[in-house]
Amino acid sequence: MLRRLLIQDFVLVDRLELDFRAGFGALTGETGAGKSILLDALSLLLGERADGGVVRSGRDKADLVAEFDLAEDSPAIEWLASNDLSGDEGVLLLRRVVDAGGRSRAYINGLPATATQLRELGDFLADIHGQHAHQALLRADAQRDLLDNHAGLRGLAREVAGLWRDWQGARKARLEAEQGMEALQHERDLLAHQVEELRALAFEVADWEALNAEHARLANAAGLIEGAAAALDALSEGEAPLGAETERVAARLSELAGYDAALAPIAELISEAAIRMDEAGHELRRYRDRLELDPASLQRAEQRIEAVVGMARKYRVSPEGLPELLSEASSRLASLSALADPAALQAREAEARSAYLDAARRLSAGREKTAAELSGAVTAAMQDLAMAGGRFEIVLLSEPEGSAVGLEKIEFQVAANPSQPQRALGKVASGGELSRIGLAIQVITSESQAVPTLIFDEVDSGIGGRVAEIVGRRLRELAQAGQGRQVLCVTHLPQVAAQANWQWQVSKQTTAGITTSHLVELDEAGRVEEIARMLGGVNITDTTRSHAAELLGTRS
Repeated sequence: MLRRLLIQDFVLVDRLELDFRAGFGALTGETGAGKSILLDALSLLLGERADGGVVRSGRDKADLVAEFDLAEDSPAIEWLASNDLSGDEGVLLLRRVVDAGGRSRAYINGLPATATQLRELGDFLADIHGQHAHQALLRADAQRDLLDNHAGLRGLAREVAGLWRDWQGARKARLEAEQGMEALQHERDLLAHQVEELRALAFEVADWEALNAEHARLANAAGLIEGAAAALDALSEGEAPLGAETERVAARLSELAGYDAALAPIAELISEAAIRMDEAGHELRRYRDRLELDPASLQRAEQRIEAVVGMARKYRVSPEGLPELLSEASSRLASLSALADPAALQAREAEARSAYLDAARRLSAGREKTAAELSGAVTAAMQDLAMAGGRFEIVLLSEPEGSAVGLEKIEFQVAANPSQPQRALGKVASGGELSRIGLAIQVITSESQAVPTLIFDEVDSGIGGRVAEIVGRRLRELAQAGQGRQVLCVTHLPQVAAQANWQWQVSKQTTAGITTSHLVELDEAGRVEEIARMLGGVNITDTTRSHAAELLGTRS
């Protein structure tokens, strides 16, 4: 859960350091004081897109740091290990620095990270419900995603979408093949001829290098023979061979070394040279004897080179590119051969359709089960939210042919009271009813989530009185639902704030023309004053304070 938050030079905040604990916490304050700044900072730390406008006026950058405690079974630990971002055991540090130009840097446990990594990790840490979240419930995609997330079906839904694409791809291939069979056959014939030519050439890059070397040797055979003979003549077979002369010089110096030992090593060096000359002469003789003019081999090499170069020129590639051309042509030919086989295409399409339908039916079964459970839970919650007799149902509208999202459309339907027929949520719910239903859905679905921190940003708008008190109690119960569970709520309702385990007050101050937001944790007396302000506005009376104390006394 969230343990500590440091905010510096962010919007109206100069510097703010907050310590958090488990349970239900309320964040209150006058309109415009900056209650949502804390949630905006958390959203950035959890991977939201950065904007230079969040940097406090006159500052170069905003600096945000969050510390989370990680339970032993937290999936965040495995994610950190797999991404080489692990830190101290049981502790996670996130940091986001945003400069005035809008550029940002992110860090996880002190190591550089991307905003995408922050978002991925954030899914294991916190879930933020924005103040307009209930409006999103009017969209079909949001309704479907909420159901799938609550049912743990996100992975299966992605699999279904992938299998749908495979099926439609196979279907498209079959249709294109049926419509363009003549063109396909023409291309197939051309490719077959090309593959046949290239295979008959039997060309390999390594052979090409060896062929060029052999051709160079054969083409210069006369020069090589002449050169080898001249070298032999100079070394050992001429009238004054260098080898014999070098031996005489070495022998003479060896005699003179008897008079001056300094000549001995020189004589030895010359003697070694004479030996090397003799060995070179033997090697040259063997080389010369092997050499011969071979016009037939030369002609064959030239013909092979001409064939390779001609083939490369024909297909407009380098000789070294011929093997790759053969591979590409063979692959394309195999694809076209499959396309030219209607039975194979139909079988492939049928297989893809079967795989899709199998996964889609499993998805439908999971959706149907969870839809019934969630419908019952929301209907029960509506009875406490001033909609007695109201009904909520998640309806699965069948689509036999299917789509990328499955074999049905998801529609949230509601009847706000017993006399009303059940219709789509957006067509029958008033603004207040939509807020209450949306909040009920959010609270109920949050109960099943594994994330330890749940944040609600003024999602209680449009409600009040007894209903607000019930909402506050539900949030308090939600915070107590699991060990280490943490619920934070930005609220303007005293009935909700009174149910919190602790309460923070946000205020705005202007000094020397500079406006800043401040946040303090309230003690019991401070909470009475703040809730009295929320109840009575500017003029707080003893009666208002008494009512505030009474509200605080309703906590169980």
